[in-house]
Order: sequence, then structure tokens, then C-alpha cells
Amino acid sequence: MLYYLFEYLEENYSLVGASLFQYISFRSAMAFILSLLFSTIYGKRIINYLQRKQVGESVRDLGLHGQIEKAGTPTMGGVIIIFSTLIPVLLFAQIDNVYIVILLVTTIWMGCIGFVDDYIKIFKKDKDGLKGLFKILGQVTLGLFVGAMLYFHPDVTMKEQLPDEFQYITEEGIPVLFADAEKSTKTTIPFLKDNELDYSKVISWMGNGMKDFAWIIFIPIVIFIITAVSNGANLTDGIDGLAAGTSAIIVLTLGVFTWVSGNIIFADYLDVMYIPKSGEMTIFIAAFVGALIGFLWYNTYPAQVFMGDTGSLTIGGIIAVLAIAVRKELLIPILAGIFLIENLSVILQVSYFKMTKKKYGVGKRIFKMSPLHHHYQKSGYHESKIVTRFWIIGIMLAVFTIVTLKLR
Repeated sequence: MLYYLFEYLEENYSLVGASLFQYISFRSAMAFILSLLFSTIYGKRIINYLQRKQVGESVRDLGLHGQIEKAGTPTMGGVIIIFSTLIPVLLFAQIDNVYIVILLVTTIWMGCIGFVDDYIKIFKKDKDGLKGLFKILGQVTLGLFVGAMLYFHPDVTMKEQLPDEFQYITEEGIPVLFADAEKSTKTTIPFLKDNELDYSKVISWMGNGMKDFAWIIFIPIVIFIITAVSNGANLTDGIDGLAAGTSAIIVLTLGVFTWVSGNIIFADYLDVMYIPKSGEMTIFIAAFVGALIGFLWYNTYPAQVFMGDTGSLTIGGIIAVLAIAVRKELLIPILAGIFLIENLSVILQVSYFKMTKKKYGVGKRIFKMSPLHHHYQKSGYHESKIVTRFWIIGIMLAVFTIVTLKLR
């Protein structure tokens, strides 16, 4: 909203300093600062409110060190992350930008699903929370919306870099480095020299006329990614600071990709696809990172608040949408490697247990406990050490992901 206000003031009254709001870098910095201040200052008030309303975590005794002491710690703290993200975005971003609209809907939609799940657990005393079928249905619905918007909306386009012999300078002295904006279902494949994949080619064997029906493959992929990443973030939220810290690293890395893909100069220099209007997502990312860091102030060991599914499902959904929007979804297994490992540890544990029980009559386990962070807790590691080491691994994966910009 402030963007439009200062745009009006600059155009009509030539207000000194109003032009600053035209710069994404300035608005991103302001969004980060406001988000960080809101989450740290008002976050404490929200925690106190949750305590007064007795919105406390109910803990099942799984034999983990320090687990029982966490009973009664306020949960549903994900509302801190959500509000700390939404307020700066509404103030500093162009809220009619298609990418901002998609991210706002994702945040509110996933936040509502997580909130209902936490509400049922706490106030209805049902430890299972929202039935898995309804969670999946909510994630699929969001995936349909996001996939349809990214595929059909006219503002979601990309520009391909022109070969050197076709680049030219206009009469106004403006270099033309990219072709005209066009609808495209191309995405980035890491490590390959020609590192682009067009989803429409996946169904090309069905005939050239099927190119216009690439949504048949694109939208299901979007649904799968959103469902997988949001559940991965949910599973990772098991010990103090793990999900919030890991997510901050992932989102900050996606911010680099967003900045590059949304800036025609950097896109040309790094030889990546230029995605018009996507740079506005940098403001959302800045606010989101500020919210996560501010939340960590209260979530690090010993946690004063837990994010609950209100936070973890929202975080996962946002990360998935960001990666898809900047055409970097195939990098998720690397960048969100912590989420992937946590997901796989549960799948492997459950599958192996069922297989051995069917074969031998007694179920066996690969890990002492899943998700993986609980395995290390059972092995005697303090949760602070586990979280720190997972953060270090997350940073290494983030650096490696950024390197793929030039590693082909």
C-alpha cells in the first residue's frame, strides 16, 4: 500500500525521497526490518496471549531427553511468522503483482489448514488433529490454484536470452538481450549445460497438438511438490529451532535466485531465464526471512513457543511455491535436503517395519526413532547440537545450490 501511496506522491507532488519506493532493494530492506521488529517485539505479546489462553503443547512420552519439560509450552506460534510476513508485504509490495497474490493466498490458505489442525489438537483434545485426508485435500486444492495461476495467468511469462549475433542496441541506446516475453513451461535442470526442461515436451509423444495441454503434467507436478515440501517441513518441526532455522536458510537462498531471475542484468550475466515481475517476490522473501529469524529468538533451545502446524505447513507451502515460481523446483531435493532426509527417514522406517513384520512376524527398525532428528536424540546427542549441525548441513546445501547457477 505504501508503494502506491509514494508512487502517487512522486507523480503528483514530486515528493523528495518518494522514488526510493520504486527500488525493490529498498522495499525489501524495509520489509525485513519491519518483519524482524514485529516478530521480536509483538511476538512476545502473542506468546503471553497464548499462555493466558492455555494454548499449550501436549507431549506424549517417547522417552526423549527433556521432552516432558516441554509440556505446556505455547504452540500455534506460527501466527507470529504469518502476521510478521503479511504486514510488511501488504505495506511495501505491489499487491496486484501475480506472484505476490499467489504467495499471499498460499500463506493464508496453508496457515488456516495448520490453524485448524492445531485447534483440534489443543481445544478438542484430539492428538491426531485434522484428518490426514483433509490436510491432503487442502494441499491439493492449493496446488491446483498455484498451478493454474502459473500456467494460465497472462503475467506469468519468461524471456529467453538471445544469441550474441541477435542482440542489438536500440536507437534510444537500450541493449536488447532477451526475446519478447512469452508463456512457457520451462524449468531449470541443475548440472546440465543446456539446463532447461520444457514440461510440454514430456507429452510431446502424444502429438504436437498436445503442447497446449502441458498443464496436464505441470499442475500435478505443482501439487506433488507443494504436498511433499509442506509435509517435509511439518516433519522437521520436532526440536527447538530446527524447522525455523533450516527454513530461513532455504528461503534466503531462494531469495538469491529470485533476485537473479527477476533482474535482467543479472539474468544476462549468469545466462539464466529472465522472469519478468518475479523480482517483486524478493520483498515477500525478505519479510519472510525476517519473520523466521524473529521467531527463532523465542524458538531456540529452550523454546518459549512452538510454531505448530500453523507455522510448519505454511513454511513448507511457501518454500514450494517460491521454488516453482522461479523455475527452480528441481533443485528442491538439494536445497531442501534436510526436509527430504526427514521425509525419507519416516518412509523408510514405516516401510521397513511393515515389511519385516509381514515377513518375520516382528517389525524391525532402521533408525532408533523417526524422523531422523529423533534418532540422534535417542543416540544421546543434545538437541542443540543436532539443530546446529543440521543448520550447518543446510548452509552447505544452500551454497552448493547457488553454485549450480554456473556449475553446468
